[in-house]
Amino acid sequence: MKHLIPALFMIGALLVMAGSISYITRWAPSPYLFMIGSCMVAVAQINTPLSVTSPTLRRLRRQQIFGALFLVASGLLMFFTHGNEWIACMLIAAVLELYTSIRIPQEELKVKNRT
Repeated sequence: MKHLIPALFMIGALLVMAGSISYITRWAPSPYLFMIGSCMVAVAQINTPLSVTSPTLRRLRRQQIFGALFLVASGLLMFFTHGNEWIACMLIAAVLELYTSIRIPQEELKVKNRT
C-alpha cells in the first residue's frame, strides 16, 4: 500500500496532463483520459494517511481533498459543457493543490519539532 498510492497519484497526474493537453486538439478520448486521471488523483489523495494529527493539518487535508474533487468536477465539465468552463474549475483545483502541497510539509515539520 505504501508504494501503490504514490504510483496511483503519478499515473493519474500524467493522465490529467495528457487529457488536458489533448483536449485542445478536440481529440475525442481526451475527456476520458482526464476523468480517469482525476479520479486516480482523488483516490490517491483521499487514501493518503496523515502522519501527525493537528487541527491545522486536518484543515489542510480537507482543502487538499476539495482540490481533488474540483479536479473531478472539471472533468465532468469537459463532458457536459464543451466549452472552456472546465479551465476555471481546474484553476481552482490547481490553486488548492499548490497551497496544500506547500503548507502540509511545513506544518508537519512544525508539529514534529514541537514534540
